[in-house]
Amino acid sequence: MAKAFTLVEDIVYVGLGIMLADAAVVLLASLVLLFVRGLFSGSVPGGVMGVLDQVLLILMIVELLYTVQLSFREHVLVPEPFVLVALIAGVPRILVVTPELSKLVEQGDVQFRNAMIELIISSANGRVYEVISTRSSG
Repeated sequence: MAKAFTLVEDIVYVGLGIMLADAAVVLLASLVLLFVRGLFSGSVPGGVMGVLDQVLLILMIVELLYTVQLSFREHVLVPEPFVLVALIAGVPRILVVTPELSKLVEQGDVQFRNAMIELIISSANGRVYEVISTRSSG
């Protein structure tokens, strides 16, 4: 029975790996097209956040693909890749919220407090990743 579950687990990992790899390739091709169009139309500076979002999404997919590969090969789950994905996911918010802090101060205490909480949580993800990485490598 255990071998049957292992076989099902392997089939699921292979399926997920194929889907993640396909998604990463499609997103990368889309990013290249978006970037080339932006170069020719002169709109790259205005679309930097969109490009950055797509690059970070591709990085998250690649990190998940690595996790699937590792899980398939070793049949263990390790927390580092998941925390790294969370860290990568927080980067765009940090890049968007930080320049807007002066505007948020003018909008009122609630918006500013919410933005600060969001920055603290995003920064804490980095610290969690550092702690987990240090513990697993040491």
